[in-house]
This record gives sequence, C-alpha cells and structure tokens, in this order.
Amino acid sequence: MRLSGAKIIMECLLEQGTDTIFGFPGGQIMPLYDALYDYTEAGRIRHILTCHEQGATHAADGFARSTGKVGVCFATSGPGATNTVTGIATAYMDSSPIVVVTGQVPVSLIGRDSFQEVDIVGITLPVTKHSFLCKDVNELATAVRSAFRIAKSGRPGPVLIDVPKNLMQETADYRPMTPLPAEPPPKPGNDQIKRLARRINEAKRPVLFAGGGVVVSEASDVLTELAEKSQIPVATTLMCLGAFDRRNPLSLGMVGMHGERDANMAVHGADLVVSVGLRFSDRVTGDLQRFAQGATVVHVDIDRSEIDKNVLSDDHIIGDARDVLARLLPLVKEAKRSAWNGEVRSHRRDPDAGESAKGFGPSQIFRVVREALGDDVIVATDVGQHQMWTAQKWPFSKPRRLITSGGLGTMGFGLGAAVGAQIANPGERVILFTGDGSFRMNCAELMTVSSQDLPIIAFVMKNNTLGMVRQWQKLFFDRRFSATDLPDVLDYEKLASSFGLFGRHVTDADGLRAAIAGALAFGRGAVIACELPIDENVWPIVPPGDAINNQLTE
Repeated sequence: MRLSGAKIIMECLLEQGTDTIFGFPGGQIMPLYDALYDYTEAGRIRHILTCHEQGATHAADGFARSTGKVGVCFATSGPGATNTVTGIATAYMDSSPIVVVTGQVPVSLIGRDSFQEVDIVGITLPVTKHSFLCKDVNELATAVRSAFRIAKSGRPGPVLIDVPKNLMQETADYRPMTPLPAEPPPKPGNDQIKRLARRINEAKRPVLFAGGGVVVSEASDVLTELAEKSQIPVATTLMCLGAFDRRNPLSLGMVGMHGERDANMAVHGADLVVSVGLRFSDRVTGDLQRFAQGATVVHVDIDRSEIDKNVLSDDHIIGDARDVLARLLPLVKEAKRSAWNGEVRSHRRDPDAGESAKGFGPSQIFRVVREALGDDVIVATDVGQHQMWTAQKWPFSKPRRLITSGGLGTMGFGLGAAVGAQIANPGERVILFTGDGSFRMNCAELMTVSSQDLPIIAFVMKNNTLGMVRQWQKLFFDRRFSATDLPDVLDYEKLASSFGLFGRHVTDADGLRAAIAGALAFGRGAVIACELPIDENVWPIVPPGDAINNQLTE
C-alpha cells in the first residue's frame, strides 16, 4: 500500500512490537506526530509526553533496562535533538537498546544553517551503535527495521534515525515485514569452553566476576547454578547487581572504588578471575598494574573490542554470556572450597560501618523503606553518594531491578528512568533514590509522573550539598569546598503538591515511616526528602589511582 513516510515509520514501529513512545513534538517532526494522532486515538500505540527531550530519552532507557525490550523516543530537530544527546550517551555507556527518531529540516535545506538545523548524526556518532540520516522516503522502512536489529544485536545500544521533514510527507510503497531477528552472537569453540572449565576445576581461589552482560543475556540463573555447583564466590559490577542474589552466601556484592571490602579483597587475592560481560571500568579496577596481580584473568564478552582494552587477559572467550556459562556448567566439577570462602568472608564488614554514630543515616533510610515497601521493587537512582549507598545497602535479588547510570554517571537520569520503568511495569512498585543535587536537574519530570498518574515514590537524600564532590574535596582537595554546597531554598512538600503529588520533609526514622504510609494512602506519586548531615560520607572508598585492596574505611 502507498503511505506517507510518517505512517511508514509508525507501521514499522508496530511491526517491531513497539507499544510505547516517549517524546516531545516540534516543528520538523510535526508530520510524524500528525500520523501518531491516528495511532494513539485507535489505541494502537501509547505516547508519553515528557517535559524535556532528555527526560524522554532517559524514560526510553528506563523502559529498555527494566524489560530488555527496545525503548523508543521522538524529538524534533535542533535543540530537541541535542537535548537527547546525554540520554543517548547514557544508554551507550551502559549497553541499553533504544531507538531515537529525530526530525530534521527538509533535504533541500540541509547544510544551509536553516532554522533549528543541527548535524545530530555527527554529534552523536561517538555514542551510538549506528546512525541513519535518511534522504529518500524509500529508505525509511529499511532504516527503522535495521535500527531495531542493530539496537538489540550483540552488545545492545542506542541507534539514531534522523528524518528530514519532507520525507515524512512524501509517499512510498509499504509492505509489512516480519521483524528481523537479532544477529546471532559469536559461537566460541568447544575447546575454549573446555579450557576454561579446566582452569576452574584446578583453581584454589577462583572468583566469578559478573558484569552487565549477564543481565543483558538473561544469564542470572546459569550464573547462580555455576557458582553454587563449584562454590565459587561471586563479585559483581554496579550494572550486574541483582543478577546474583545479594543474600546468597556466595555473594560478595560490588567491586571497585566503593565496592565491598570482601569483594575487592577476593579479586585481589584470587588465583583465577573469570570475568563475564564487563568492560573493566577504571572505577572497578583502580590501579591497572595492581589489579588481580596474582590471578589468571579470563575475559568472557560478546564485544571483541573490550578484550584487552583495559585489563590484559590471560585468556578470553568471545560469545554470549548465557551460552558460555550454560556450556561451561556441565564441565565444571562440584567442589567445596571451604577454606577460600572462609577467607573471603573474613574480610566482610558491617554494612553500617563509617556512618555517623548518632542521627538519621542512610542505613536507617534503606531499612525503613524496605520494611514499608519490601525489597522486591524496581529501584531507580541518580548519581552520587545515594547511588553508592543504594548499591551497598539494598539487597537486590533479581536482575533488571536496579536502573542506574553506571558508565556515564548521569545526574538527572533517575526520575526519567523511573518513569520509563513504571510505564513498562504498571503492576510493579517503582521507587527512586536520588540526591538533592541530581533531583534539581530534572525535577520538572514530576509533571510527567503526575499527568500519567504514576505511583513513583522519590526519596531525596537531602544533605544540601553535592555530596560526592564534597567528599572528594574533603579527602583529596584539602577541604577546599568550591561550589558544592547547595542553597537550601527548595520546599519539597510545596514542590510536590504543586504537581498534585504527595510531599514530605523528614528528619528521623519515625517521620519517614509516617511519610511512606501517607504516600501509600495518597495513592499517587510522592517526594519524600530525607535530611542527612552534610558530611555523611560513602565508605569504603579507594583513593583515585590506588589499588582496590587499599580502601579507606573512615
């Protein structure tokens, strides 16, 4: 059938199973929004209007992370497109599959500095898996179909489609097509799997080091079987929290700058580190020359470019995490490793260690929230001290329950991401832990929470400062507190109520309990600001450039 370019885009999105689009309209994408009108009126697709294109991109990202599906975002040209860049980069760093469709000036005006023209393909080239600039209406269907395949194949990531306005208005033949399957991942040879199994069976002090690739490949159950069969302790990156139940006796939690002491010491003292689906970020490794010095390092990853990029491996396997672990499982022998696990556990620290002896602290906040809401909830975070406290103190037990910006460290990510996760999971409880610095960046998305009637509860760690920056200034910059303290001018209760939401400012555990009860009774979104001391710090911390076994604990 003959359709406009705008309708071809919409039909191709439906082909791909898209049921939700996040976005914000504007001049050059208006024909696409005009086509969208018919689809939303017919109930064929849902559009979520956010307050800002960055919020829309983060929402598409939160949708993708919490489901494994491809998130979709619309934005117009110029400033609309550039407002998506932070969200695209965030998704790229954390391997989250999103497709961003941007409007562009008509083909005849490209390169003429036209009103709201910007080379968004050039701008986003370093932070996308692929970008399309369509210049013929007949290219649109192929671009959309290819974008989805690229976004979800191999190591997932964001794809941009830039569509000039005239192409949305022109017509072309459209023929429905079954979605293309994701490209098959590399298939490592049996000899590689057998060699890794032999290393594991011979190891005395092995560690399984799991990253976000375990979540992406849905390999949580196989990772657990392998660890329990061979009694190997499991350390994770931030992006893998929940893929291995934190309550499992073999769980060590997070490795790195703010990692658990037992996790860091296990990796430091291991004779074999089997690293699965991670990129060895500097926040994980510390001093590369001293990372896992005495260990044989085997790197399993689907992305060949990550092999030996940061940590030189002794062996590697390029393949899908689930496939590799599943094939490894029957070859690995049952073992006890009691002495090694006992040594690892001897480094375990009190999770409340280092907090202020008196007063209302992070541990109390997380404890009260868990008591009131349970811990089987989807937790979104922003970036800063509250993010690290969440990673350390929340007992994540399932994958895709932590929605956080790891690689880019995007302040302002959390609220938009929580919106996307809640839209994707209407039957789940979604909560946000944020800091007052992060929250102020994109708090206008409370309008989206209210307009969509989303029951998201945002817990703001209110210490009136950019806490992580202040902590670094205190420890490493001779207490020269430059531009970190925040003016205490925001009334969180009034802010929330102005959006028709529930708001409270609390200073103790009893107040927090009452506030949560009030929010649940209110039945809509809520903002609960929790007052913390300005110098409540995150412990432990590895000084920048030091080895991960050298942690400051107070």
